[in-house]
Amino acid sequence: MFSYRHAFHAGNHADVLKHSVLIATLQHLIAKDTALMVLDTHAGAGLYRLDGDYARTSAEAEEGVLKLAAAASAPSAAPLPSLLQNYLELVRGFNQGVQIRVYPGSPFILQHLLRERDKLKLFELHPTDLRALAGNVAQLNAGRQVAVLQEDGFEGVRRFLPPPSRRALLLCDPSYELKSDYARVPDMLQDALKRFATGTYAVWYPIIPRPEAHDLPRRLKSVASKAGKNWLHASLTVKSGAGERPGLAASGMFVINPPHTLHAALREALPCMVDLMGQDRNATHTLEAG
Repeated sequence: MFSYRHAFHAGNHADVLKHSVLIATLQHLIAKDTALMVLDTHAGAGLYRLDGDYARTSAEAEEGVLKLAAAASAPSAAPLPSLLQNYLELVRGFNQGVQIRVYPGSPFILQHLLRERDKLKLFELHPTDLRALAGNVAQLNAGRQVAVLQEDGFEGVRRFLPPPSRRALLLCDPSYELKSDYARVPDMLQDALKRFATGTYAVWYPIIPRPEAHDLPRRLKSVASKAGKNWLHASLTVKSGAGERPGLAASGMFVINPPHTLHAALREALPCMVDLMGQDRNATHTLEAG
């Protein structure tokens, strides 16, 4: 149950997609004065060393954020789309100098953007990541703004919905190591929408050769449609899933009640992600809304 460690995958192409969407969504939401509640169901350790043993073992960041940063820094480089530029600027903000050695996970991305009046609830069960997360968050001196909770995020979010401010963003990105996660995600969202229909709900998922993974977007569309809510679905494929090169080939982001600006931002950014992070001729993207 506790074998997955995101430290091996920090900064990969899936993180670029997930975190660029997360940043764009949150920036839109905090433009309104009312306080925001943010829930991160599977927080991880919060901060990752790209020059550490875990990240160097897989070197996935080299085909993700580091490849993006190198392309953006090239003398003849064209300006990045705003969604990717904002993402890269935020990541660089956690580093000194030109090289990116520290990668912020979703807890630190979220806290970095939130205002004092906003609240952040971080759920994590992995004992090692929980200790790392608690230690990393303690260095923020964020006081009561950030809470680290040793709970199952699928269940823990229930007591925070609806939030007192009636505004919320929920990020759900489990490892999907457990087959049951594919069913728990739509079940959680269905319950969340009943509790708080106007919240924004963002789900990341891997695109891998198993039926549950391919069926998840359809189930999420069904949940959103039955609740009468708008949705946006983006996917990024960087290589053939059947090739000899190891590692995840594709992933997706599904957002319920997305910002009205997100579709246009992704329409501009996704082709650039394919161009800069694609590893073979199978690299592509999809973008749909309902």
